[in-house]
Amino acid sequence: MIQDEIVHWWKDEAGELHKNALRLETEPPEPNGGFPRDGTVWLKLLNTNSNQAIKLNPDEALRIGTQLMSIARELLNQKRALWKQE
Repeated sequence: MIQDEIVHWWKDEAGELHKNALRLETEPPEPNGGFPRDGTVWLKLLNTNSNQAIKLNPDEALRIGTQLMSIARELLNQKRALWKQE
């Protein structure tokens, strides 16, 4: 199931328009052999030339999400500090 997709359009040197997309997909947990199995998070990179995917378990997805949030928060704080300087 597609959870979200971030699309970025850009032009190359020749002026041609290209699309990059970061798509998050999930597969729900399910029983397998009488035991519950983790669901899956797919991180897919799509562009006009190729597609790539990384399969993550919930622990790995949470770790990446936590890191992204921390990095984004720090960058926003740095930007705010720059605004205060001027």
